[in-house]
Amino acid sequence: MELDSPAAAGTEQLKNGEIDESLYSRQLYVLGHEAMKRMSSSHVLIAGLRGLGVEIAKNIALAGVKSLTLFDPAPAAISDLSSQFFLHPHDVGKPRADVTVPRVAELNAYTPVSVYPAKSLTSDLDQLKNYQVVVLTGTPLKDQIAISDFCHQNGIFLVIADIYGLFGSIFTDFGENFTVADSTGENPLSGIVAGIDSDGLVSALDETRHGLEDGDYVTFTELQGMEALNNAEPRKVTVKGPYTFSIGDVSGLGQYKRGGLYSQVKMPKFIKFQPLSEQLKKPEMLTSDFAKFDRPQQLHIGFQALHAFAEHHDGALPRPHNEEDAQEFLKYAESLAGEGEEKVQLDEKVLKELSYQARGDLNPMAAFFGGLAAQEVLKSVSGKFHPIVQWLYFDSLESLPTSVTRSEDLCKPLNSRYDGQIAVFGKDFQDKIANVNEFLVGAGAIGCEMLKNWAMIGLAVGPKGKIRVTDPDQIERSNLNRQFLFRPKDVGKLKSDCAVEAVQAMNPDLKGHIIALRDRVGPDTEHIFSEAFWEDLDGVTNALDNVDARQYVDRRCVFFRKPLLESGTLGTKCNTQVVLPNLTESYTSSQDPPEQSFPQCTLRSFPNKIEHTIAWAKEKFHQYFVGPPETVNLYLTKPNYIEQTLKQSGNEIGTLENLRDFLVTEKPLNFDDCIIWARQQFEKEYNNAIQQLLFNFPKDSTTASGAPFWSGPKRAPTPLKFDASNPTHLGYVIAAANLHAFNYAIKSGGVKEGHYKKVMENMIIPDFKPSSSVKIQADDNEPDPNAQPTGSRFDDNDELQKIASMLPPPKSLPGFKLEPVEFEKDDDSNHHIDFIAAA
Repeated sequence: MELDSPAAAGTEQLKNGEIDESLYSRQLYVLGHEAMKRMSSSHVLIAGLRGLGVEIAKNIALAGVKSLTLFDPAPAAISDLSSQFFLHPHDVGKPRADVTVPRVAELNAYTPVSVYPAKSLTSDLDQLKNYQVVVLTGTPLKDQIAISDFCHQNGIFLVIADIYGLFGSIFTDFGENFTVADSTGENPLSGIVAGIDSDGLVSALDETRHGLEDGDYVTFTELQGMEALNNAEPRKVTVKGPYTFSIGDVSGLGQYKRGGLYSQVKMPKFIKFQPLSEQLKKPEMLTSDFAKFDRPQQLHIGFQALHAFAEHHDGALPRPHNEEDAQEFLKYAESLAGEGEEKVQLDEKVLKELSYQARGDLNPMAAFFGGLAAQEVLKSVSGKFHPIVQWLYFDSLESLPTSVTRSEDLCKPLNSRYDGQIAVFGKDFQDKIANVNEFLVGAGAIGCEMLKNWAMIGLAVGPKGKIRVTDPDQIERSNLNRQFLFRPKDVGKLKSDCAVEAVQAMNPDLKGHIIALRDRVGPDTEHIFSEAFWEDLDGVTNALDNVDARQYVDRRCVFFRKPLLESGTLGTKCNTQVVLPNLTESYTSSQDPPEQSFPQCTLRSFPNKIEHTIAWAKEKFHQYFVGPPETVNLYLTKPNYIEQTLKQSGNEIGTLENLRDFLVTEKPLNFDDCIIWARQQFEKEYNNAIQQLLFNFPKDSTTASGAPFWSGPKRAPTPLKFDASNPTHLGYVIAAANLHAFNYAIKSGGVKEGHYKKVMENMIIPDFKPSSSVKIQADDNEPDPNAQPTGSRFDDNDELQKIASMLPPPKSLPGFKLEPVEFEKDDDSNHHIDFIAAA
């Protein structure tokens, strides 16, 4: 098997302890550099390589650790193929670790993967000192206890995870004194102070919700009066209301005058973990479902009873739906229930179900617990996000179907790759899902996971089964960090094609039952996704990255009465929604609150939050690279466009000026012209506009009431002098020049940084003189002095005609058109995010 190795540059980055941002960009947004660096110096051992173990290994390899070691000398069985997606039918009989390691190694060239050198974990526990984290799956309880005690004494983090059918558990032990550096991962809150009274009650400006919670800590800067609080030790917060909070005693600090900012400070949290041997007797549990409040206690007994049963039966678990085994299992449970500090009243029905399903091995449960367990591993080594303390038990008994019967005969193993699933749901259910006709919209991060799960469960592998997957996007390098069906050799290819090929290798039964499409689903492709196409489907699954497409698919599903599975992720947060015709609300029935919009006056002249500057930069992106090229194309293709524009009231002068600039006065002939244009935009936005603002409102100006104009949310800016050695200044020019060139289909020819600097050195930038005729809106509540009244028209007709006369007639530019930029955040080489970040 050919393994991809990192490029020489990547290897160099590793040696220097740097992080490959082109691969890990999305993960860095969530974790930050510090947490990623801690992860990339950690050695992790995973024991047990059935479905759950391989899911954890896959997730940790993608996330990036220093090294990953896998242990499982047991021979692969046919039933492992229920959920172990890196095993193939010809691997049956070979040691699981030996065949799994090379396939996990393909996922991330920066994470070396190896086989654990010994045949047993407990024969030489000192070997475990080579690892920062040990993960156990499918390990006997007596081995778990021995390894747990050793790890606890030696400061090695331990995660134990197990699944039995629709039941699962996670146990964590991160030592006596574990530090959580940031328990939420959210950005620290900040705001503007409106007042601080003599009792230490802080009011936020303009009725802005502060968002703080009791026990948070804040620091202050820029306070006038009470200056001793500026940059002092963090103060503990007691929330008094949505707009006020108390910081305690402020006596002797003087009287608050005005101004000031508060910023939340993330304080470390210390947690004391106990070893497994103590936690078995007196467990500390996380409640995952308050509707099943007593369930964790039941499962705590039940899982130990399964270990006891296996110990008495040479490692074998109770047989599916076997009454004799279930009764023996219940006896072990009853004796365990009487041993703990508190007597537990057993729920025989739930525990019997656990016995019936003990041999079940379900890929969706492995995927769910594999995600949780891998996240706990990353928490342990990074110190980011609050860990599970110390047990999590979960069941999904709601997933048992009512439409098919289950019995010992229907759930017995058939020596097939789906035996782990048949043990839980029965043969009839397996036949039913094999003949489903499903449509997957999107083959990105969620789409890859979905297809892998479907391949494992045997969806649509029957004579009538069919899966169609569509995605118009090509694979980019940053996708490889989380879209695990793709490899470096696939970059540039279509996602749907590569995903379909990868899952057919995982389950050859899918061949002939899965089709890759490459069209976007929307009103313009209804000739492809026609009525006949939708009528033929049994269900639809969304794996999309935008709301508009989700709503369109939802409307089609409502119209054709098809079930829809909807999901999405944002960092560590996620959501799922099951939409069933005539039973549940549809996706579009409820909507998120609209995104917060900011007043134009604030964005243009008085930003006070990072969100304001991002919104302003996005507006500039549209103003430079999207709107004007679209206007030019309309002018060139639409008859009588100028006459139509002059009839409109409101923005005719702006439209004509854009046409003049893009077709005449600022039309570039080569890439150097694009560099010159970009440098001029920098001067206009960051020097001239700021000088004009300070001319209209000098730093010492006051309002009509005599208060300082530059106070509260208004922060006086400073004009920027362009500095080619400043990476942000140069980055702005590089991104803007390339995007402007894209509009005109001008090739940059791989220009180096030195060339940009040389072109700019030869430019003469004229001195700017502010004008007293320029009006700037001072407050969002005031009317905009530059706005034309509704219904009125630009009254200087001569000026309009003068600009219109400068424009070349459309006939003189046959075949000429501009290319508007279509914003795409996921391509790190297209300069889109580079421009927004720099701007």
